[in-house]
Amino acid sequence: MKIIIGADTAGKQLKETLKQYLIENNYEVFDVSEGSEKDFVETTLAIAQKVKECEQNLGIAIDAYGVGSFMVATKIKGMIAAEVSDERSAYMTRGHNNARMITLGSEIVGEGLAKNIVKAFVTGTYDGGRHQIRVDMLNKMGC
Repeated sequence: MKIIIGADTAGKQLKETLKQYLIENNYEVFDVSEGSEKDFVETTLAIAQKVKECEQNLGIAIDAYGVGSFMVATKIKGMIAAEVSDERSAYMTRGHNNARMITLGSEIVGEGLAKNIVKAFVTGTYDGGRHQIRVDMLNKMGC
């Protein structure tokens, strides 16, 4: 599993914190926004492209409120994403929706909560079963 991460200017500091946290916990991390000043639209599209390269990849997009990145991600066919600001939602979106990307707001969540959200997301697993009908519907949506 590779964790694809990226942020616009507003999310850059939180992204660096989360990237370090993931590396310290032995996750392979690919930063699509390292050394650049990309808009959240460009960053989210780059994350989604890398996530879709391998079924095990997961993505984390960070902007000021998480909403902009979320709106972009949901426009991408086959990408299931969730804007999250708590650990339970991050975990459950993996379990019930097979979300492969989350978006976070750097002005909404602090560093400690963000680490807990990321931990819940990357350690969560898809439950399958009755949820697959919904996941199939979601995967057919988008541009």
